Amino acid sequence: MPRLTAAQVDRVKPALFLLGLLPFVRWVWLGWQDELTANPMEFLTRSSGTWALICLMVTLLVSPCREWFNQPALIRSRRLFGLFAFFYAALHALAWAWWDQGFGLSAMWQDILDRPFITVGASAFLVLLALALTSSGWAMRKLGKRWKWLHRFIYLAAPLVILHYWWHKEGKNDFQEVTIYGILVALLLLWRLVGPRVMARLRPGIKKVSAN
Repeated sequence: MPRLTAAQVDRVKPALFLLGLLPFVRWVWLGWQDELTANPMEFLTRSSGTWALICLMVTLLVSPCREWFNQPALIRSRRLFGLFAFFYAALHALAWAWWDQGFGLSAMWQDILDRPFITVGASAFLVLLALALTSSGWAMRKLGKRWKWLHRFIYLAAPLVILHYWWHKEGKNDFQEVTIYGILVALLLLWRLVGPRVMARLRPGIKKVSAN
């Protein structure tokens, strides 16, 4: 497979941006058609949380794809996916703050202290907020080596989101969906630990096969 250039990846970004907006556009359309289920608040709260997790997983998937397919330029798409993860996480947090707590600061703080699944969810959101605020090229230049260290916290945000989701489902004893997401996140994090070494061993053989 020929290597993609940075310019080629950049040309695809508008399409990726539109793709990332599809869940939001769908919600607007469903709201316009008055089809946001019998409980619109619950539907939007859960759906925004699910899409935040999916976008976070896609963000984590960029590095394995870059290494597996030997496409360094794919890294240029990672920030877009990460920002969409924050966007949907922000909508999820907004739904909780507005519909569950009425924007009452004391009530919100007490809820964070009292309910562990809210505690870990808020922690994950703060991590994603920090990553989103420092995602620009300007922040990268200002932070220097600290930028890379800071953005490794995405590997903390992912298990926190899974834990938040797991504890939420614990009350209903419904773990099927969150278990699938948890396994996928675990595989993505495991790749971070062992993937580069695996690829370093496989790449010579891949190159030989390609040459033949």
